[in-house]
Amino acid sequence: MSERTSLAPSQEPDLERRLREAGAEELLALVQGALATLEPPLVRQVARNPHCSTEVLDLLAGDERLISFYEVRRALAFHPRTPQVAVLRFVPGLYWRDLMEVGQDARLHPRVRRTADQHLLLRLPELALGERSALARRAGPGVLGQLRHDPHPGVISAMFDNPRLTEDILGPVVHAAATPGPVLAAIAADRRWGARIGLRAPLARHPNTPLPVALRLLPLLPKPELRALARDVRVSEALRQRARVLLGEGEGG
Repeated sequence: MSERTSLAPSQEPDLERRLREAGAEELLALVQGALATLEPPLVRQVARNPHCSTEVLDLLAGDERLISFYEVRRALAFHPRTPQVAVLRFVPGLYWRDLMEVGQDARLHPRVRRTADQHLLLRLPELALGERSALARRAGPGVLGQLRHDPHPGVISAMFDNPRLTEDILGPVVHAAATPGPVLAAIAADRRWGARIGLRAPLARHPNTPLPVALRLLPLLPKPELRALARDVRVSEALRQRARVLLGEGEGG
């Protein structure tokens, strides 16, 4: 579908108000009568009308001229009464920000939200760093579960601003062998997530965590974790030695 841009509507001045305020029967009659000349701004007024019915939305979704406009397809995709078959037709062509919003809109059918998330995940490799960071701040749990594998610490840091981020989502990043050092350092430096008891020890033990970062974490670990780390041959000798000092076992304990 082409991305046509709409011009100012040519309809009579009060049509916008009537479309916005009409009852169900009048709205259907208005749309039927003006369908051939409706422009996207007026379609938005139709969609905002609380009496907008599935029948009206079906009329709009079936008009090839109207759905050649992106803003019309967007308005129809976001309306909870638009027939699902039409919404699923429009979702793949939505911009990534709109896909994100559809995926989080509780008014929409779960199948529609899942489809939006699936298409958003397919778009991730195409997104620039700034776009991925913006997405990380607002995405839902399903998309965060994929974004957490991003190798750029800026994207991971952006996730920290997302209220939907949980330790269950972030924890596997700390435990994954391939997680880059800068990402681990970003997690450790965050006031909220770096302070999590369940994340401190894995961060300190991770072979990719920069040594200065791991050393700063050691005094924050409980003694059982320090004892385990002091005996863990998989971590560096410098870490094991520092753990023994913190436990009062001396340099050679």
